[in-house]
Amino acid sequence: MSQWPTRESAEQADPWRPLRALTPARIALGQAGTSLPTAAQLEFQFAHAQARDAVHLPLDPAPIEAMLAQAGHPALTLHSAAAARQTYLQRPDLGRRLDPSSCEALRAQAALSGGAPDLVIVIADGLSALAVHRHAPAMLERLLAHTRTQGWALAPVCVVAQGRVAIGDEIGELLGAGLCLTLIGERPGLSSPDSLGAYLTWSPQVGLTDAARNCLSNIRQPGLDYDTAMHKLAWLMEQARQRQLTGVQLKDEVRRELSADAPASPGNFLLPG
Repeated sequence: MSQWPTRESAEQADPWRPLRALTPARIALGQAGTSLPTAAQLEFQFAHAQARDAVHLPLDPAPIEAMLAQAGHPALTLHSAAAARQTYLQRPDLGRRLDPSSCEALRAQAALSGGAPDLVIVIADGLSALAVHRHAPAMLERLLAHTRTQGWALAPVCVVAQGRVAIGDEIGELLGAGLCLTLIGERPGLSSPDSLGAYLTWSPQVGLTDAARNCLSNIRQPGLDYDTAMHKLAWLMEQARQRQLTGVQLKDEVRRELSADAPASPGNFLLPG
């Protein structure tokens, strides 16, 4: 009499199984009758809960402000026109504009500075304050080091609660900044509730569309690691300053040089080597 196959033998016979080691995507989960196995179902529910919690987690600006104070760099804490999280989620337009008190604070800062900065760095919670908490300090450290060596005149770092990408346009316009770099928590996925995005906008002003920006997504250690992200950002920042543009006219053509502390990157396979 033939034996029923064991779970181990069924898994070994599944040609998809080895591919699971190559991607966090939910593939080769198996079956339990016509449904998913219990373990896979529980993992899915846990990932969904993590994504939901990331969306609702409030931004804590204190660690970022403490890090900036230690580095001797000023910071401004601002707020969007969305007073409550529920409003922010239902009214994306309010997340793109500042509240009146934040506008006044920026006007006062512009009057005190006596000159337009080359760059303003904006940090906003977006849809994942968790991403900001985990990854923004490491990226800030690298950004400040780069701007010091390259002679960028910086505005105070602006930390914005309940802000979306375009809120950097109003901040940059009020400060008269040449370039705005926004670090923001991206929409959580079921494999990445803590993905950080970086958006570069030349000559920021209210009313710009995403066609005017360059974006790096998935900044986190299992995704686009900090050093690789900073390498790409540095190239884009210098090209934006040189060409005085960002967006669809500025392509990411950076190639990562070989060095002892920077492993080679294959770059964009769509571009000639």
